[in-house]
This record gives sequence, structure tokens and C-alpha cells, in this order.
Amino acid sequence: MPTSGLNVSRRIRRTPYTDQVEAHGVRGFSVVNHMLLPKAYQRSLQDDYWHLREHVQLWDVSCQRQVELRGKHAARLAQWMTPRDLRRAEVGQCLYVAIVDENGGMINDPLLLKLAEDRFWFSIADSDVLLWAKGLALGAGMEVEVSEPDVSVLAVQGPKAEDLMANVFGPGIRDVKFFRFAEFEFQGTRQLIARSGYSKQGGFEIYLNDGSLGSALWDTLWKAGQPFDVAPGCPNLIERVEGGLLSYGNEMTRENNPLECAMDDYCTLDGSIDFIGRTALQSLQRDGVQRLIRGVWIDGAPCPPCATPWPVVHNGVGDRQIGQITTAIYSPRFECNIGLSMIERGFWEPGQPVTVHSADGDRRGGTVTSLPFASPG
Repeated sequence: MPTSGLNVSRRIRRTPYTDQVEAHGVRGFSVVNHMLLPKAYQRSLQDDYWHLREHVQLWDVSCQRQVELRGKHAARLAQWMTPRDLRRAEVGQCLYVAIVDENGGMINDPLLLKLAEDRFWFSIADSDVLLWAKGLALGAGMEVEVSEPDVSVLAVQGPKAEDLMANVFGPGIRDVKFFRFAEFEFQGTRQLIARSGYSKQGGFEIYLNDGSLGSALWDTLWKAGQPFDVAPGCPNLIERVEGGLLSYGNEMTRENNPLECAMDDYCTLDGSIDFIGRTALQSLQRDGVQRLIRGVWIDGAPCPPCATPWPVVHNGVGDRQIGQITTAIYSPRFECNIGLSMIERGFWEPGQPVTVHSADGDRRGGTVTSLPFASPG
């Protein structure tokens, strides 16, 4: 379908795969990092969920733009931007990191790829990290080039992803370990491929470094994927919430910090590394955070979409609000509504009963749980 409803321009960019996703029946787009992100195809959300869990899909996630740091001070700038300790990071490794401001607020939660000792990519969520990195480098007088290279990510996700990828790139793809990457040949070019992706079903992300090859890459994978029931897809809301995968701008913003987002293991706060926001995060660690990301089981019939946050209240005096549901969806696997929420201290222990005020006006019973979701009870 055409991108009707969106006035596409240089401010909202098509991707190297947009022609293919339109040809395969995309039903809608969102805009992330000024680029089109497919949001739905012909099958229902639940059918797409089961297909992702059982087969393999191609996702146009070119909106995961790369912010490249290259040069003498690239490693220094990369470390300055994140509380995760990068000193032992290896070339060929991917690391999930937080990027924080001077108050410890989340600016982004990208995947960091170390390409060389003096070259890094931040594969970003939806915020303008490029300008933040440029400002830091300029203000600190660092010798580093900060740029957005011509790299467009195509994800291959699902339990049959490895077999499909081996058919196209050879058996060596099976040796790539989780959160590692290597280069593979495609039509006379070398392409970086990582075992990673925004799902819990396994798969790979191809960091295509030449947009003119987008159609050829999609078509090659599509043809090779026919024996595996390949389908076009996109990040599935049900699967994301079940897996406890957070979305920047939804579950977290600059009002949140990585400790609230359960990213403690990715923060080194003992003073051994220097990064922006260190003092603020050390203070938060010492005093304890006042809220924490949690899952909530939500009772009742399949809930409507959570377009705006839903209050989560404690059934005490005055129905005190202790959080808000930022994303909610019905899980066909658990046969229950599930949601993500920042829950206040004192109420975030698994098993805590709550009440959720959903968009349809219902007061629904709920129960706090840890993430990822497991079977109720």
C-alpha cells in the first residue's frame, strides 16, 4: 500500500526496504528516528504473534539508526555516554547499554557494537543521540568523528531464522554467538550480521551498509525463506510485552533512570569509570529508587489498546495511585491481559494486588509480577 496519511519527505524517510514491505501488504507505519517503521500486515496481531513464535519473519527496522563514533577519542566518548563498563568490551561484541544525561535520566537504550578499538556504533531507539554525541564531543574538544552512516537494519526473527540465514550466507552463520557479530558476503559486498533482535524468539540483524542493495537483500531472503514459511513482520506487541522488552518513549523517558528500568547489571557505579550522570546515579543507588518496572496481570475480557497511560491504584484509603500502565495487551498464550508499569516502592513485590483503570472505564483487578511474564500463578 502507499504511505497514505503520511506526507513522506526528507524529514520522514522511506527505507531501502519500503518498496518490498508495501508490495507485501503493509497496513500501517509509525515514524521512529524520522524513518518509516512498518506496524502491521494482513494477518491479525494474534496470528502474527503465533507465526513469529513458530516460523520466521523479515522485519524492516531501518529506523534503528547507527550513531558512529570513529577516531582517537571514540572509546573515551562511548564510555562517557554510558554507565556500562566498556573497558573489557571486545571487537565483534554487542552490548545493551543505557545512555543517560547529567541527572541520570534515560536518553536512549541502544545496542552498542564495537567494530574496532577506535570505532563504535550505537544502534539507537527513538531519540536524537547523534546531536547529543556531537555536542559532547565538541564541548570536550575530543578528536572523534560522529556521524550517521548509510546502514539499514533488516531483522530476521523467529525459531527458523538460523536455517534461513544459513541458506543465504552459509553455515558459518551458525557459529555467531548471541550478541556477537561477524561479516558475511552478499553480492560481492561484506555485510555485518549480529545474532540479536527485538524479540525473544531468536534471530539475526543484518546491518546493510549500502541502501541500493535493500531490494536485492529482501528478495534473496524471501525466496530462500519459502520452505520455512517466511512472512513479512514487525516487532509484535504481544511478544514484546510477554518478554518484558521495554520501549523507549513508552515504558521509559528522560524522567526515568536505568536503575528504575532494571538495568542495574549494566551500570558500574563504584567510581572506576567516568560517565555523564555518575554522581546522580550513585546518589540514586545509595538512597534507593522510588519506582521499578514491573509487569501487571490484568483481569477481565481482552482489554482495549493502551493509547494513553492507565492509572494503577492500591486499594487502600483513597485509592492511591501507585503507577500507570504504559503498554497493555491480551496474551493468547496466557489467556490473560498483561501490562507494563513503573510501580512505586512498597508496592512492587510480585503478588501485590492492584486495581487498573482501563481506557474503557472499567476498574479491573490486577496483580504485580516480575518480568518477563510467566504463567499466572
